[in-house]
Amino acid sequence: MSESCWDYPRPPRLEPARRRVRILDPAGRLLVDLPPSDVPRAWRVLETSHPPTYYVAADALPEGAVRPGAGSSWCEWKGRASYVDLLDAEGAVVRPRAAWTYPRPTAAYAELAGALAFYPSAVRCLLDDEVVLAQEGDFYGGWITSEVTGPFKGGPGTLGW
Repeated sequence: MSESCWDYPRPPRLEPARRRVRILDPAGRLLVDLPPSDVPRAWRVLETSHPPTYYVAADALPEGAVRPGAGSSWCEWKGRASYVDLLDAEGAVVRPRAAWTYPRPTAAYAELAGALAFYPSAVRCLLDDEVVLAQEGDFYGGWITSEVTGPFKGGPGTLGW
């Protein structure tokens, strides 16, 4: 099934992930493996002009896989985001700001409280067995797969879209 990111709504829609979500660190260590479920532990956010952004429950990761990172940013829809560093099995930072989280999102996105969204440029992401491509520019962190078509916001010259 193909869907155009230009059919996605604004403000963004939050929905449970429909596909198996897997995330591996740069060394190949499995960090997340979540099948679709009636009680979602993985979600996707759909917003006009962006490939979907996937969030996973923080408790789906191995203990000690992440720690708070530097900085924060603001989303007009979801609120204040905090960044997260990815750690290797020994506790060393392997990817600073590899993911972000909304500790206290706005009411419309309350399900995302504490969930993590990983940049596919920082880790290996798969939906079912399909390897995800990173959204250009890395600001939005969208997951590009064969099921979604663009053009996508994020690359040079697209800021004003």
